[in-house]
Amino acid sequence: MTAATVLRQHAETQFAEELAELKRADTRQRPANWELSPWAVVRYLMGGRLDSGFEVSAKYIGDARLMEIAVATLATDRALLLYGVPGTAKSWVSEHLAAAISGDSTRLIQGTAGTSEEQLRYGWNYAQLLAHGPSENALVPSPLMQSMRAGKICRVEELTRIPADVQDSLITVLSEKTLPIPELGSEVQAVRGFSVIATANNRDKGVNELSAALKRRFNTVVLPVPGSAADEIAIVTKRVAEMGRSLELPAEPPALKEVQRVVQIFRELRSGQTEDGKTRIKSPTSTLSTAEAISVINSGMALAGHFGDGVLRPADMAAGLIGAVVKDPVQDQAVWTEYLETVVKERSDWKDLYRAFREL
Repeated sequence: MTAATVLRQHAETQFAEELAELKRADTRQRPANWELSPWAVVRYLMGGRLDSGFEVSAKYIGDARLMEIAVATLATDRALLLYGVPGTAKSWVSEHLAAAISGDSTRLIQGTAGTSEEQLRYGWNYAQLLAHGPSENALVPSPLMQSMRAGKICRVEELTRIPADVQDSLITVLSEKTLPIPELGSEVQAVRGFSVIATANNRDKGVNELSAALKRRFNTVVLPVPGSAADEIAIVTKRVAEMGRSLELPAEPPALKEVQRVVQIFRELRSGQTEDGKTRIKSPTSTLSTAEAISVINSGMALAGHFGDGVLRPADMAAGLIGAVVKDPVQDQAVWTEYLETVVKERSDWKDLYRAFREL
């Protein structure tokens, strides 16, 4: 496979030019085994113009102080927990932090209800184990163990989806920076530069709460939903343009008006009131994250490009928007119908959008 044929490139590949330019311009002190200084890592995330005139694109649109706190945490011996509702760019920020700090965002453990202790710590090649017994050759290192040996960042996605007893296998690693291997009577000691970035969201039902002991090993940074409509519109516009190019969608970039309307609908339903604060409305069970707004518009662009004239119109967005809002066919449908009739219908400049929804 070539880079051009990959559906989604790793951050360190997609933004290799930016990382190289930052590395050339970076004269500040770097922690051991870091590719960039903490200042340059934050500049990579937040974007900006370098002294050379090179423009670094923004990966995170929001409070720069949050990124500074996250990076400063990783420059110490503390692990980082990115926490918040779904769709607040936790995984996105985690990937870009690992890419900028370690030059490698691929050391990843995906947390699920079925994640075992072996997946976090290490496993065994059972053919080797049966033939020769426990040995270094029979050992199958996890991404965590590989990161400890290399002095790199390990990412753990959806930490609270992992069973509590498996989560706690991280405690020794995070506090002692050591991973015991009792079967071999040995251990792996972390090389400087090693750390863990974990993500967790607070909207999942039936998650496994972190133990107090494990919480103490993390510094928690809560990533909020975008604070203003302007920020959210900027995020959606940027990501839609990037994904449209990556997917080679045969449609024009969406008009700002359509992005604004999708974002406004999501923000109003999330907050339970209209933008002007005059009308109270019910909120659906769905999260209505920024990521879902991006998905709605991308789906509309695909419809417009492949089955229309390439111009995104309300009819192209309507089905995707309803699908994002109505997750519960009874409760959410009632919320959506009320919003449609009391808010969308009453806006004179939204008549085309109202007709598109009613025609579905």
